[in-house]
Amino acid sequence: MKSKLTAVALAAVVVAGTAATAIPASAAPAGAEPTRCHTADLKAGFAMGDDAKPEMEQTEKQTQAYVWFTNRSKRTCTLSGFAGVDMIGAQKTDGTWSLVRSSKKPEKMILKQGDTVDFSIILLPVAKSTPQKEKFVPAEFLVTPPNETEHFTLKWPFGGQILKQDGATHPATYLNPVGL
Repeated sequence: MKSKLTAVALAAVVVAGTAATAIPASAAPAGAEPTRCHTADLKAGFAMGDDAKPEMEQTEKQTQAYVWFTNRSKRTCTLSGFAGVDMIGAQKTDGTWSLVRSSKKPEKMILKQGDTVDFSIILLPVAKSTPQKEKFVPAEFLVTPPNETEHFTLKWPFGGQILKQDGATHPATYLNPVGL
C-alpha cells in the first residue's frame, strides 16, 4: 500500500536531502525475498504539492508534513517501521528534538526501482506571538530510514513554528510509520 501522496511527491518540486555515507546493499539472489532498503538505496525529501504542504500559518489544529523515500537502487527492497526524525531548531534555545512515534502499526512496504513511499509528521503550529521558550522553530530535519543509522539532512521549507513539547510524554508533534 503506497501512500496517495506518491504521485504528488514525484510530480512536485522537492527539497532534496543529501545522504550521509553509507555502504550500498548487495543485490539479492534471484528468487530470494527482497531485503531491506539501506540509506544508500534511497533518496528523500519533503512532499511539496499544494495538498501535501503543512498549514503552518494556522494555529487552531494539528497539520501534517510528508517525507518521501524513493528507491534509487537497481534492486527491489523493503521498508518497514518508523523513520528516525530529529528536528534541529533555528533558535539558539531550540536544540535538537527527536520525534516520538505514533501508536500505528507499521506495514512492510516493497519498493521496486523508482517506487516512492512516504510517511507523515504530525505538527502543532503556534502563533509568532507565542513566547520564545514555548515555540520550536524548525530549520533542518535529520531523517533516518527504518533500521538504518545513516541519515538524510532535509532543510525545512515551510516556515512557521511548533509548540515546543520536546520533553512531553504525549506531544502533539510526532511521526507515523512509513506507508501510513
